[in-house]
Amino acid sequence: QVQLVESGGGLVQPGGSLSLSCAPHESESIFSVGAMAWYRQALEQQRALVAHITAVGTTNYADSVKGRFTITRDNGKNTMYVEMNSLNPEDTAVYYCNMVVRLQGYWGQGTQVTVSS
Repeated sequence: QVQLVESGGGLVQPGGSLSLSCAPHESESIFSVGAMAWYRQALEQQRALVAHITAVGTTNYADSVKGRFTITRDNGKNTMYVEMNSLNPEDTAVYYCNMVVRLQGYWGQGTQVTVSS
């Protein structure tokens, strides 16, 4: 079992920006991580893919966040980031990171992002 630690959620006004990060807990001994992704789950909705990045850096985004969100990764730190700009209330959700480690997917605990004035 691999524990992922997320950080960076919070409250932001519409039009604002927020960054999230995700990494294996410092106690994990991991040589490398495969694909990484951010998902989100709004109230009473299913969890949905937001952005995905392969081990070699190829990215893919949900249509709703294209041009506003940017996913990146630092392979040396096994850390993933997402920069979220031009946020609107529809982006309000719990954001979860997902990483493939040793061919198995693991989830972070989730971090709340609330966009409200």
